[in-house]
Amino acid sequence: VLLIPSETGVKRWIGIGDYGIQASEITKFAIVLFLAHWGSRYYDKMDTLKYGVMPGATIFATTALLLLLEPHYSCIVIVGILTVLMLFISGIRIKWLAIAAVLLAIVILLLWVTGLLSYAMDRMDGWGKALEYIDETQWQQTWQTRNSLYAIGSGGLLGLGLGQSRQKYLYLPEPQNDFIFAIVVEELGLIGAIAILLIFALLVWRGIVISLRSKDRFGKLLGIGLTSQIGIQVILNILVITDWLPNTGISLPFFSYGGSSLLMLLFQMGLVLSISRSSNIEKA
Repeated sequence: VLLIPSETGVKRWIGIGDYGIQASEITKFAIVLFLAHWGSRYYDKMDTLKYGVMPGATIFATTALLLLLEPHYSCIVIVGILTVLMLFISGIRIKWLAIAAVLLAIVILLLWVTGLLSYAMDRMDGWGKALEYIDETQWQQTWQTRNSLYAIGSGGLLGLGLGQSRQKYLYLPEPQNDFIFAIVVEELGLIGAIAILLIFALLVWRGIVISLRSKDRFGKLLGIGLTSQIGIQVILNILVITDWLPNTGISLPFFSYGGSSLLMLLFQMGLVLSISRSSNIEKA
């Protein structure tokens, strides 16, 4: 994607005719797949520098660098959390993860000092201030988050009714993408929102249960990683639309518009079902 021209300066898509493929959606799956394979192969050696720490750190660092050049900071966050999770369940001790966290903090500080994080800093200027008016610039920066909060607030307990959202009519920008859950809350209310979150929680719980029953370690690690990705994205998306996190492009699984994301999620859920099927066959 870095070689493809972009009018906005953001290079995340590979254009194929009238369609576009977002490479970062494939990256999430690739990270989980590699770490599941590596962790199952070197499970007894994962707590060593050679077999556990360095391979994991190298894969994350190179991936994060490519995403930084796009730039796509939200995907870096997701990939980082997935990497830590996969390494932890593969047997790496917390001390290595703590050391890696310190080194990562130093790298982020250096990037911030050198001005390479200016794109992210612009997003953070209005963080937590969506309902405050300080100046015209910040008022424009927080427009999307502010209207998201308006949508959530106007939904009340029972919502305005399915299809009756008002904020999606040119008030909340791109309501079909990252902020779609705000429209869902406006239309279905608090009760509908809780019901959807419970369904997500049930999906994640069931996916982990299926993974733990896998007949081999690779199936366990792969299933837990793929299922956890959904849970991580749901949590981060909810935190963004409620202004608990800076406004970033984190989609809501199975809800947000985007062909690349939906295809990869369906593919990944197919793998979890495959793990379930093989586990049932083994059990029988």
